[in-house]
Amino acid sequence: MNKTARKYESAALADEGYWTSVSQAIRQEAVRLLEQGAVAGVVGYIAGRRTGTAMPVVAATPDQAKELIFSPACVNNLALYLTKAKKEVRAKGKLAIVAKGCDLRALAGLLGESQLKREDVYIIGIACAGVYGAHADRSQPLCDATIARKCRECTVREPTDTDLVAGTLPALPALEPLEAQELARLEAMTPQERWAFWKEHFSRCIRCLACRQICPFCFCEQCLCDRNRPQSVETTPRPAGNTAWHIVRAMHLAGRCGGCAECERVCPMDIPLNLLNRKMAKELKELYDYEAGLTPQEKGPLTEYKEDDDESFIK
Repeated sequence: MNKTARKYESAALADEGYWTSVSQAIRQEAVRLLEQGAVAGVVGYIAGRRTGTAMPVVAATPDQAKELIFSPACVNNLALYLTKAKKEVRAKGKLAIVAKGCDLRALAGLLGESQLKREDVYIIGIACAGVYGAHADRSQPLCDATIARKCRECTVREPTDTDLVAGTLPALPALEPLEAQELARLEAMTPQERWAFWKEHFSRCIRCLACRQICPFCFCEQCLCDRNRPQSVETTPRPAGNTAWHIVRAMHLAGRCGGCAECERVCPMDIPLNLLNRKMAKELKELYDYEAGLTPQEKGPLTEYKEDDDESFIK
């Protein structure tokens, strides 16, 4: 073993026993559910074709369920498969789903928006130690150098309101809150500096719409921003249209976003989309003492009027 390998091994946040026990718990429950006919499929993860990767799957048989895993490579928010692929996947019948903390926040939001019914979903919650970051070296274990930025300050590692909890969370050290630091730097800027900051990032957008396609909350069958008669947002990757697209999307997700950061992970131009979403979430917390996705709630602060709502922003 070389020195580099020893360094990563000593810094690992969770040992192999943790990942094995979580995977075994998922497989055992998935096999039981399918053998008893309690669900038509289990939305989970299997090992990817490349070493150190995982990919989503809908296991429909006990044999397929025996291949389910949970590892640091299980980065995808599986709640997506209950919205984007709802016609194909949910047509199978009642489903079970493997859900990390950030995925559970998305499920809570979808339940609150009547996109799901709780009785139609069996939730296998994960006591989650974290997952790999977008540019992590996946040949190394989960550690300070490889963990996703969002996982450094996660507050929903221990699942609640689930049908089963898979695994026991290991003791985790406090990690440097990089996202909070980045948000603090943004807020320290002048309005002109913030405008220049976002203008530069949005100018790189190629309008591939990967951020929309990966988001569980972008479940509209036709997006307003795709309409051209009348056209609400310019569809070509030009500055004005790009800025309008990202502002419209941020406002649409305000009070809804569960913080999974999948939009930022899949962005080919490395636009810090989760930073924008976190800023919106912080504003809602300060103005309305509201956090999205903690419990199913039919209406958020931006979709419900109350006489005592803060109106200081009106000038």
